[in-house]
Amino acid sequence: MADLEEDRSLLPTEAGDDVSLSGGEASGRAGSGLPAICDPAHVLHRVVILVFMCFLGFGSYFCYDNPASLQTQVLQDLNLNTAKFMQLYAWYSWPNVILCFFGGFLIDRVFGIRLGTIIFSLFVCVGQVIFATGALVYRFWLMEMGRFIFGIGGESLAVAQNTYAVNWFKGKELNLVFGLQLSMARLGSTVNMNIMGWVYSKVSLLVGAPGHMTLGWSLMIAAVTCIFSLICALVLAFLDKRAEKILQKEQGKTGEVIQLTDVKDFPLPLWMIFIICVSYYVAIFPFIGLGQVFFIEKFDFSPAEARAVNSIVYIISAPASPILGFVVDKTGRNVIWVMCAVCTTLCSHMMLAFTFWNPWIGMSLLGVSYSLLACALWPMVAFVVPEHQLGTAYGFMQSIQNLGLALIAMAAGAILDNKGYLFLQVFFCSCICISLMGVVMLYLVDFLRGGDLNRSAAARAKLLKEATSDAENKRRASHLTEGDLARLSPMSAFRLRNRYLSKLGAQLPGHCSSHLSSLAHRSVLK
Repeated sequence: MADLEEDRSLLPTEAGDDVSLSGGEASGRAGSGLPAICDPAHVLHRVVILVFMCFLGFGSYFCYDNPASLQTQVLQDLNLNTAKFMQLYAWYSWPNVILCFFGGFLIDRVFGIRLGTIIFSLFVCVGQVIFATGALVYRFWLMEMGRFIFGIGGESLAVAQNTYAVNWFKGKELNLVFGLQLSMARLGSTVNMNIMGWVYSKVSLLVGAPGHMTLGWSLMIAAVTCIFSLICALVLAFLDKRAEKILQKEQGKTGEVIQLTDVKDFPLPLWMIFIICVSYYVAIFPFIGLGQVFFIEKFDFSPAEARAVNSIVYIISAPASPILGFVVDKTGRNVIWVMCAVCTTLCSHMMLAFTFWNPWIGMSLLGVSYSLLACALWPMVAFVVPEHQLGTAYGFMQSIQNLGLALIAMAAGAILDNKGYLFLQVFFCSCICISLMGVVMLYLVDFLRGGDLNRSAAARAKLLKEATSDAENKRRASHLTEGDLARLSPMSAFRLRNRYLSKLGAQLPGHCSSHLSSLAHRSVLK
């Protein structure tokens, strides 16, 4: 019954549409008499909320790839080898092997959305400040501790951001909201990649020479973006509390239920999806983390040019993800799209490894394929597990992905130190080949089981219509309550849609709804 009531609260009813568009009727019921921009029921006030909501995660995304944007400086100023450098990414991932299961629980049951957002923002700020301080005092272990603390806050802050979105925006509005959040995340990563080198050079002029002091102060300047995001969290908490009093509404919740015992019931196709996910992303993010020096050494790029080409994946994915998500949503055939994405990624890595073609071509292909895979792969989880297991399935998927990223980050650094970039690129190609084999196996298993994962969108819509009709007939025949029907009927058009769209940029299949996951993972937004 709770799920049904939640779905209904997101349905764009006539009254709800009036509120969404003008806020006039709701404002009248609230009796506030406030100016439009100060009225929580008015669209202008919700636009203000959206601005703060988008900037809530800006600092986290900006600072996540600080090591990648300053790769040469970190290596030189701290006298590190690549293996030690990649520990900075591994320490970010380690806490999220566990926390991805509990971020939503902490928001729902312990802190609440407002306090939880502030606490996670504080973790991000404190982590970045400790990271910068470690460079200032020339203590690498302190930098590692800072990244660990930063990771604790970063993932859970994304969960809080998504929960705010569902609490303030309903129905079809969520598509736009999640798309804007995605674009802001990409903007943070892109700005970091292209501006931190310039910041370092300016600080170097003030300090007098490059070195760990210059690096530390540059990272401390980057922490300003985290403080800005903390301010957004405080403002959002105030506005949400104010709206709760005026509109008499409840705090938003993630809606996820995690049951680790569900793991034993996961079907074979889901485990294949896990393998595809891990083996694919470990060839993307560690490569970006090490990409700047690669482009400098192999293609004789300047540091600024290397940072620009290294950021093109994020730049392309911002507009491409919603567009490709729409295409996948309208055509279906998810397995085929995943296969296309993996093959294109393999071509991109081979092009960068074995040719001297302009790397903008290979990195642009990588950006498109990276976006396509996110749009096609992650929604497939909803096709192979029941709705009550979705939280656990996505949580487990995020957990093993973080584990893989942590381990491969360390392995990539060691390979680069001992064998060089060519061998590292061969290693990444091998990971993509494992992912490709996983896709082929998934296609065959799905074909033998009836081809549910690779149905066209039209076939899925037809099945959904038939299943909904059958469920309605059963309800009439047995006089079931609406709550019983909600538990027995197939997933409706509003059940799972947009659950993970804000992190992935994907439009989920037509039998998915708009209450949100508590496990929105940064890994595809990084």
